[in-house]
Amino acid sequence: MTANSRCSAAEPPGLETQRREIESLLRECELRVGDSWYVVEHRWFEQWKEFVETGDQNSPSFPGQINNTELFEDLDSYHLKERLVENEDFVLVPAEAWHKLQAWYGMVDGQPPLERKVVDLPSTLKVEIYPVEVFLCLHSNIENVITAEFSRADSILSIQKAMCQAFSVPSSSECRLWIKSLDSSCERLRNVHMSVLDACLSSGMTVIMETRNADGTWPSSRPQIMRNSAEEQDSYRGQPGVCGLTNLGNTCFMNSALQCLSNTPPLTEYFLQSSYLEELNFTNPLGMKGEIAEAYADVIKQMWSGRHYSVVPRVFKTKVGHFASQFLGYQQHDSQELLSFLLDGLHEDLNRVKNKEYIELRDADGRPDQEVAEEAWRNHRRRNDSVIVDTFHGLFKSTLVCPECHKVSVTFDPFCYLSVPLPVSKERVMEVFFVSLDPYAKPVQHRVVVPKAGKVSDLCSALSEMTKVPPTQMVVADVFNHRFYKIYNADESLSCILDRDDIFQQQGEQQQQQEEEQVLLALYLRERSHYRDYGSGSSSYGTTLFGHPLLLNVPRSSCNEEALYKLFLQRLARYVRLPDPSEELEEEEEEEEDGKEELYKTQTNGVSDVSDEEQEDAEKARPSQTELCCGDTPANSQSDGNATVEPNPDLNHVTLEHLDLTTNGSQNQTEPLGCANATDCVESLDACRDSSRTSDTSSEPPAEQMPQPCKVTEEEKEEEKLEQACSPTVLANEQPAKRRACRKKRKSLFTIQAVNSNGMTERGTKDGGSIVSFSSQPYVAIDWDPEMKKRFYNENEAEKYVKHTSMEVPQQQTTVQLQECIELFTTVETLEEENPWYCPVCKKHQLATKKLDLWSLPEVLIIHLKRFSYTKFTREKLDSIVEFPLRDLDFSACLLRKNLSNGEPLSRYDLIAVSNHYGGLRDGHYTSYAKNKDNGQWYYFDDSKVTYAREDQIVTNAAYVLFYHRQDQIRKPTLPAPDDITSCKAEDTELGSAASYFNMETE
Repeated sequence: MTANSRCSAAEPPGLETQRREIESLLRECELRVGDSWYVVEHRWFEQWKEFVETGDQNSPSFPGQINNTELFEDLDSYHLKERLVENEDFVLVPAEAWHKLQAWYGMVDGQPPLERKVVDLPSTLKVEIYPVEVFLCLHSNIENVITAEFSRADSILSIQKAMCQAFSVPSSSECRLWIKSLDSSCERLRNVHMSVLDACLSSGMTVIMETRNADGTWPSSRPQIMRNSAEEQDSYRGQPGVCGLTNLGNTCFMNSALQCLSNTPPLTEYFLQSSYLEELNFTNPLGMKGEIAEAYADVIKQMWSGRHYSVVPRVFKTKVGHFASQFLGYQQHDSQELLSFLLDGLHEDLNRVKNKEYIELRDADGRPDQEVAEEAWRNHRRRNDSVIVDTFHGLFKSTLVCPECHKVSVTFDPFCYLSVPLPVSKERVMEVFFVSLDPYAKPVQHRVVVPKAGKVSDLCSALSEMTKVPPTQMVVADVFNHRFYKIYNADESLSCILDRDDIFQQQGEQQQQQEEEQVLLALYLRERSHYRDYGSGSSSYGTTLFGHPLLLNVPRSSCNEEALYKLFLQRLARYVRLPDPSEELEEEEEEEEDGKEELYKTQTNGVSDVSDEEQEDAEKARPSQTELCCGDTPANSQSDGNATVEPNPDLNHVTLEHLDLTTNGSQNQTEPLGCANATDCVESLDACRDSSRTSDTSSEPPAEQMPQPCKVTEEEKEEEKLEQACSPTVLANEQPAKRRACRKKRKSLFTIQAVNSNGMTERGTKDGGSIVSFSSQPYVAIDWDPEMKKRFYNENEAEKYVKHTSMEVPQQQTTVQLQECIELFTTVETLEEENPWYCPVCKKHQLATKKLDLWSLPEVLIIHLKRFSYTKFTREKLDSIVEFPLRDLDFSACLLRKNLSNGEPLSRYDLIAVSNHYGGLRDGHYTSYAKNKDNGQWYYFDDSKVTYAREDQIVTNAAYVLFYHRQDQIRKPTLPAPDDITSCKAEDTELGSAASYFNMETE
């Protein structure tokens, strides 16, 4: 079948033309407000790219119809799944490209095109993947709720008009809107001309409309349902600052950063005392017109009012997304990245310098460090003067040396936080499943240690040491969703294999045993549905992948359906049960000869097609199965008394194809039962015929000449089942006078179908009867009827695997000291090619050596542990435990400035807060530990939940951002620590292990 016949729409151009046209549109199309773009499932688009790059219309990479099934929450409402990521879950294509792809390949029936509009968001144009979905209702009828979607660029007035139309409210009526958030707090939407984005309206909220009464009053200025949680809990007086933050949807990263800053005493007191009001800078072009500072102040004042168990930072979240588009929506982000933006935004909003002057930076040029450092700090304060600079900014010395002319450049630069690296191991631990050639052996899960910068061949070598299987016999594949996502070559880098991938290493045949060319065949398992797949444009039944795929080395000559059927049965023997003789699997075809009236009983595998009475009569009229094997031959068999079976020298290698005992012409031979192999079968036939010759002359032969029944062992029964399943035969009784021929064809357990790499697009049989394409990696699927699968496929057994002893060895947790990370931060390094330094002497960019040294430290020192490592080849999160002190962190040995004048601060710090990250690169959860400035008690903040914490719980491998307060600025607690914290209610932050209250969320 060619690619042209697969398409249900227009005749597509050549593959190269397709690739060129689509790539040109993707490259040249720009975002314009109001333009339509379309969402396409990422896997399908990557499959299409692979297909057009092959240039082969018959390539197994053919993607089939456009299928966005993986993007939908369900196929009834076609709502998109939450938290879809561009270029990982989907791609965006312009309208013109979409229409071309749809015309060439068609789309799965019933699926709507995912059209999305370009909206003008602050400082950026963006395709709006998730419109705002809100609930609408009238104040007079709260129960009647409808759902509607609005763009963030729509105005509140458009919502009001839509509600008037939906609820048949006259347009002349005077209305007003209320917004009710998920926590039941409400506020009035006063400015109907602002956008949905500026009004902080987000999905899941309810918009309530009320109309003015005839007497000029409003039904309710603050309806009962709109009562704010703050008013309901007005009597609550908890410890100020001990307040949770509601997770608005993947906002734990923001909550963690806010809790750390909230427990930074100098900054919090600055806002609680309203000092910020006098320093708001509304004219700073680098600032946010004071909006970030005001939104942050609102959150801090609510958290420290003592009136809330938890605060909903919705307005703050909206403001952050308004000025930093990367934080729009509800995807997971990095708490340190938000912290960096927030500190910079607060600084610019509160900058006391209204007009920044231009200052030309000077190099040291041999001047003393003290002089250059004082000049650099003075210049920095001339342009940057705020509470953020006062609290968080320090100074470090940067030294660059040219590798050619050895020019030394010294500058002093300010910093707001220290991003210190962690020592990186050169090895990684991988977990893989080894699949043996033995069909009865379960997959074995191994844990191996391989080089981080290694190749797939290194993985094979490491596993070879455990399995004693040569690396050359291993094939490594990534299995995802019951199919092979990727089959790796030995020279591919291990960096493309992620820790979460399911990696299977399958054993292949030895090279010396391969007498002919071998084909590496990828085998999928599919289950047929009971309905036809009319949406695919073919007459085939719909199929669903299941189970674990396999890789098999198959001789090229055996790539036909009959040979593959036998091979697959053998390979799946552990969990595919062969039919018992008592189970009926026949599909019957009948032919009448010369008007014969009577049909004699025909039996296959012991299953009768006639009634029990008829079977009993037939049993009397014919020999038993034992007699068929070792006694007299049937009366209707044309057996010559002198006939013999010539011995075959190669009988031990006779296959089921060579041993053909099925009905042929007028002869009706029967397959002997209970024979261990082909040789036994032929010898049994000899014995049967010899016995037949002697039966006419001697009715009672001597005991030593009496043929004995063949003993049937369990192993022989299994082989018999395999023979019957692979090459079924027919046992038939015929009478010379009356005869009716009945041919029976055994029904297969499954059928074999060539497919492409995703296992869903069906293909036709190749030339010469082969169902395998040799032009690229061949894929085949065995299709099971649901009833056959239920009877003969053991799903529980198929899913079983064994854990190797290497899985029982606990992984050693790497531990490093914080001091090591700081020393690594100050180590000499060579600049990367992407970031060279321009040497003023050589007049060109150079890969200079660079060294950073700490010169002066701020009052509050933020240390960012660089757990997330990104290089050109690898991405990983380092889970090493960093041992950091809770008290007396001394930087005196790290400071380049040794001589401190009288009155200058010391360099000892105490820990006040920690931002934690649990999970991996793509998903995870953020929490925080923080020390309350008023009572000195440590607390664990997990979104809206707050619990007491002990100091021995704080140092974990999840610690990500550390907050240290210099000892000379630490104020003693004004309140005593709680005496009996175990008697507190759960709502009032019950004491206990933080882990016992921590519920891991995948965000």
